[in-house]
Amino acid sequence: MALISVIGGANVDLSAMLNDAFIAADSNPGHVEVGYGGVARNIAHNLSLLGARTQLLTIFGGDLFGGLLHDYCKQQGIDVHLSERESSARSGMYLCIHNHGGEMIAAVADTDIIKGITPEWLEKRSGELNLSDFIVADTNIGEDAIRWLMDHVTVPLFIDGVSSTKAHRVINALQKAKLPYLHTLKLNLKEALAVTNTLTYADAAQALLNLGVAHVYITLGADGVYCRNAAEEWLFPALPGEVVNTTGAGDAFLAGVVYAYAKEIDFPQTAHYGLMAARATLMSPKAVNPDIANILL
Repeated sequence: MALISVIGGANVDLSAMLNDAFIAADSNPGHVEVGYGGVARNIAHNLSLLGARTQLLTIFGGDLFGGLLHDYCKQQGIDVHLSERESSARSGMYLCIHNHGGEMIAAVADTDIIKGITPEWLEKRSGELNLSDFIVADTNIGEDAIRWLMDHVTVPLFIDGVSSTKAHRVINALQKAKLPYLHTLKLNLKEALAVTNTLTYADAAQALLNLGVAHVYITLGADGVYCRNAAEEWLFPALPGEVVNTTGAGDAFLAGVVYAYAKEIDFPQTAHYGLMAARATLMSPKAVNPDIANILL
């Protein structure tokens, strides 16, 4: 099986689910769970569950949470030998609140620790990194680090936009890269429109192709996913299923896409694997569905 390296955030997740409709500026009854997340970590976890050889490149905090997160990744079969434990840093944390229907109301991400993933940090790991078959990064890492990846990796590079604010880092990196090229970029609709200053997903995808992205996937929530490259465009509907929790669905989608490429499935059929992975996550209360392999394979 292919070796896939995933670079970016690993967090401890605090997830709250309300019992009833949200009431602003008040204490809302519900339940809170502690879990492990981060876009890159979620992608790596999904890929590991699918049977891929997966290594995670991240920075763990020196606190109790950092130790628990590091050990949990290893327990899930994720290779972390290229990661680092920073004794003086606090762990990445992610706090989200979902309404009683499972839709996210608000979230706060503290990912300052990932600022330590610099071009110099990546350069020290470049030899092993380029032994990968595929590399996946999230935009929790900085613009300079993303640009370094574009300029130095020799295998297909996939990037997850993470958020409207952080997705701009990909655009800036492409504009400054020596040879502006990116194999795959996955954004949701809000991110895609924001970074391209367009009004439709089709126009956003064309703008991204013009910047040097070879394969664009724009997730549309309940409306599915729009895929485009230089030769063709496709709109795939979402797969039916009960939505329990939306956290992690986008991460699972990209994991499914990368997994499909590793299985030598061609664009745009890769999107179907992404949609199946996303549905598996939507049907689970966790950001990563431990049964994803049974659903996707």
